[in-house]
Amino acid sequence: MVFPRRTALYMLLVGLAVLFLSPFGWLLITALKDPSELRVLPIHWWPHQPSLGNFEQALSFWPYLGYARNSLMVSTLYAVLATLASAWAGYGFARLEAPGKRVIFGVLLSTMMLPQIITLVPTYLLFGKIGLLNTYMPWVLWGLCGAPYLIFLFRQFFANMPKELEEAAIVDGCGQIRIFWRIFLPQSWPVIATSLILSFSWTWGDWIAPALLLDDDRTTLAVRLAKGYVNQHGEPLSNLVAAGTVMYVVPVLALFLIMQRGFVSGIATSGLK
Repeated sequence: MVFPRRTALYMLLVGLAVLFLSPFGWLLITALKDPSELRVLPIHWWPHQPSLGNFEQALSFWPYLGYARNSLMVSTLYAVLATLASAWAGYGFARLEAPGKRVIFGVLLSTMMLPQIITLVPTYLLFGKIGLLNTYMPWVLWGLCGAPYLIFLFRQFFANMPKELEEAAIVDGCGQIRIFWRIFLPQSWPVIATSLILSFSWTWGDWIAPALLLDDDRTTLAVRLAKGYVNQHGEPLSNLVAAGTVMYVVPVLALFLIMQRGFVSGIATSGLK
């Protein structure tokens, strides 16, 4: 009786995987097609002569790698800073005592319900007044402030760690900063992996902030891809759009594949206490 249930479960998981991967599969197939095949009806599912030429054209149509470098710089910078700042804040909420700590933590969590669109105009005006438009400093400041959800993950993870570790370190003469860096942070690799993946993907896929704060030369790949590939008549080049989009999602997929074990473990071990 166990075997049919397990088989049914595997079939369900395979079906869901095919369903979720089908948009990306169609995108990849489109990226391999010749432009003439996209204008033929009925639509052919598989290209007659698959070619990687669309990827070469997508890279050279405009400075693709330059915009990818901008995205990589901004995303990595924010991911590293947000992870460290969130870990430190989460450690404070989990292991330190201070008046009003629960209230502050509640206020912090409530900010997750605030839509980003509400803060767009104040953010633009603020960074404009202090001269940070068309720079990457906004992402540095955002990273140093941490992220509410990441702080929550670290707080839950650190709160579940044995108190004996902290007490033994205090007996050995360690202060709170040393305890955090030498004991708690090295033990939190699953949450670190989760934080890096989430914060990197947030910034890599963000279109609003770069479009608002950066000009065309310093903007990110997401903004440049949104303008698309068009010919001299203003018509979209669907094969190049597909090729450019496939290459756009590769860094996030690679990061997830490298850190997937830590990502799953981090989500599982950071539950409510």
